[in-house]
Amino acid sequence: QVQLVESGGGLVQPGGSLRLSCAASGSIFSIKLMAWYRQAPGKQREFVAVIPEGGSTNYADSVKGRFTISRDNAKNTVYLQMNNLEPEDTAVYSCNAVIRPVVTSTRIYSYWGQGTQVTVSS
Repeated sequence: QVQLVESGGGLVQPGGSLRLSCAASGSIFSIKLMAWYRQAPGKQREFVAVIPEGGSTNYADSVKGRFTISRDNAKNTVYLQMNNLEPEDTAVYSCNAVIRPVVTSTRIYSYWGQGTQVTVSS
């Protein structure tokens, strides 16, 4: 079994910064990719950023130049540094990871964290 636990959300003023973390634990042989999604009230969940295993990052247009995704492979952790936050960034941010749990099988699975609230307001 694999667990993803997010942290770092909170209330911040417009123009402020937050850093989200998502730590994966459990049966993990390799993590193929880690990503962040968000869901604002009354809206569908949307992609924010992704960082594949050994690959280049990709961002939603709405956060390019303001958000930075990074990962620490030794800690099985992904981060989302969010700068110059706007009220439109208010949402529940969820971590997603595509993981190969065991070396004896090439099957991969998608896992989600429980989400962390980010509120941007003055």
